[in-house]
Order: sequence, then structure tokens, then C-alpha cells
Amino acid sequence: MTPAKLKRLFFWIKNPALWAFLIISPAALISALYISPDDYLHGELVRIMYIHVPAAWLGVGIYVGMGIFSFTSLVLRSPFYSVCAKSLALPGCILTLICILTGSIWGKFAWGAWWVWDARLTSVVVLLFLYIGYLSFCENGPNPAASVLNVIGLINIPIIKWSVDWWFTLHQPSSFSLTQKPAIAFEMLIPLALMTFAFLAWTIWVFTKQFDINLLRFQRVTYEKI
Repeated sequence: MTPAKLKRLFFWIKNPALWAFLIISPAALISALYISPDDYLHGELVRIMYIHVPAAWLGVGIYVGMGIFSFTSLVLRSPFYSVCAKSLALPGCILTLICILTGSIWGKFAWGAWWVWDARLTSVVVLLFLYIGYLSFCENGPNPAASVLNVIGLINIPIIKWSVDWWFTLHQPSSFSLTQKPAIAFEMLIPLALMTFAFLAWTIWVFTKQFDINLLRFQRVTYEKI
């Protein structure tokens, strides 16, 4: 899509995303905290999953989206797509941090330790540092160096995804597969899906707000209209 079409799209989805977040979030919280059953093994601790898993999914997915924007900006030499990538970085960084913190709480009660240098955990920490590094590079505005860092960092995404298969880890394998039915109860899928949609709506809203700020800041600094 052209920059003009993307700007119109971002404008039109901003308010619907906010309303979706405000409507879905209470339903997701009620479903996760009160309706969802306890886990047969971990009991009430399973409720952390409803925050941890969506944050993990979106933390990884947002970085991939940033990578696509950054790669496009390098190929087309268009700062517009760099502005898009930078606007995704803040929600992605926040969600990755939430993923690590909730995972640490889970680990303390499930594994007996706040942290272990597990392959999955370590690769997610690398993702957090990639976000922080990217935001640091973009402190004075989007630039090619930040885009290159973002694209190179995509190497970490398959490591996160398949680390539990490639190495012996404390982290359990994925409960979801394209070829098999989910490994968790259907009653737990509903709050998980609701929370994922709530987080996604929040991400879209924050992205559109950040896009407006970053685009205006870029145009003020460069006097270039994109």
C-alpha cells in the first residue's frame, strides 16, 4: 500500500481500535479471572497465562511487522515506512517486557526460580534488547541504521519460536500447532482469545497514536512532507 493509503487506514482504525480495547478488555478479564477453570497441575497460577501468552505472541509479531516496514524503507528509501516501524516499537517493547515479567512470576511458582538461562527465556530477553536498541537508534528520528538493526534482529525470531524444539528447555513446548488440535482445554481458549484481541486492539491504538506523533516530529525536524 502507498503511504497515502496507509495514512488513511491508520486514521480510520484509531478510534475503532480504542473502542474495541475498552469493550473487549472487561470481558477478557472476567473470563480469565472468574470463568476460566483452574489448571489441573498449576491451579490458579494458570491465569498468568492469559496475560503472558498474548504478550509473547504480539511481542514477536510486532517485531516481524517492524522488520517488514524497515526492510521496505531500506529498499524504497522512504522514511515513511521507518516512521511506521518506529511507531510499532513502543507497544512491542512494552508487551515483551510484560511477557518477561509474567514469565518470571510463573517460573518462581512453577519451577522454583525467578529466572533461568533457558533458551526460550534468553532469546526473548534478546528480543527486548533489540527493541531497546532500536528505540535508542531512533531517539533523534528514524534512520537507516535503526532499520538495518531491526532487519538483522529478525534472525532471533525463529530462534524464539523453535528454541523449545532445538534445545532442552524448562519452557514447555507450544500448545498450538497448525496440524494438531490445541493442547489446552476449550474453556481456556476463550479467555485466551479475548485477551489476545484486547492486547491487539491496544497495540493498534497505541501504534496509531505513536504514528501521529512520530510523523509530526519527523516533518518538523526535516521539513519534509511524507
